[in-house]
Amino acid sequence: MPMPTLYLLCGKIAAGKSTLARQLAARPQTLLIGEDHWTSTLFADDLMTIDDYAKYSARLRAAIAPHIVDILRQGLSVVLDFQANTVRVRAWMRQIIDAAQAAHELHVLDVPDRICKQRLRQRNASGEHQFEVSDAEFEQFTRYFVPPTPEEGFNVVIHAV
Repeated sequence: MPMPTLYLLCGKIAAGKSTLARQLAARPQTLLIGEDHWTSTLFADDLMTIDDYAKYSARLRAAIAPHIVDILRQGLSVVLDFQANTVRVRAWMRQIIDAAQAAHELHVLDVPDRICKQRLRQRNASGEHQFEVSDAEFEQFTRYFVPPTPEEGFNVVIHAV
């Protein structure tokens, strides 16, 4: 039986993280947990600024981490559709990996900003996503984006466009 794996996603807004997450979750014995679903359900009325996102996302991560560890320990793999875009968030993910003693893959979506913005405008127009993000908000969030480094010790899988 394969070792339970925690699949992680790193990429800017509209890079394709959720699309890849769904593809990875189609694997046998693999569960998808999506941050956008949880934050939009629990905190939608309170998410107005990037600081609000940081606050409520941190709350969600603190609440859900033990559950993810338990799922991995039970032998299921997990696709964590949370952004792994900062060193701090990746450190939280590393704690889960270590606590569960699980295998992991950090999927990095290397997509140019212009393509992300094009996809973002299409996503906003469709109305199918939980959050609508403007170009200005894209730029604001992108300022915090830090690609993973080898020193962080992740098993990186790069998806370049």
